[in-house]
Amino acid sequence: MSFCCGASMIGTKGTLKHVRTHIHNVPILFCPVCHRVEVHHLAENEYEILAEYAYSDGASEVDFIEYAEGKNSQEIFENCVNTENEEPIEIVRNQIDMALDLLTVAKQMEDQEWVGQLKKRLQVLSNRKRKLVQKNAT
Repeated sequence: MSFCCGASMIGTKGTLKHVRTHIHNVPILFCPVCHRVEVHHLAENEYEILAEYAYSDGASEVDFIEYAEGKNSQEIFENCVNTENEEPIEIVRNQIDMALDLLTVAKQMEDQEWVGQLKKRLQVLSNRKRKLVQKNAT
């Protein structure tokens, strides 16, 4: 499980650009709060090797799945709290629940900086939840 700005990151596959090469189906982690993206640590070595080889060969596009050995999504994302396959509203609810739990801890520790960060995160997540609810209502 990976965290970014205190939120648990969502496991998914995406396309990353390395210099001029687009690499598709890369296992990544995505932060729902600040939108940071990072290559999943279990695929990081293969990604770096593939990216360098593809760039040196002048390839404009490659598919990570074709070159990754023995990496399947279930194994890679089993330690993620949420994955892209879940309903977006459920992901946001889980993120809010975790942030509220952390807020309780931060208040008990009297860590005002952390409390402030968590309140900002909760505000972002609440806005996202409101937008998802409105979208589902239409």
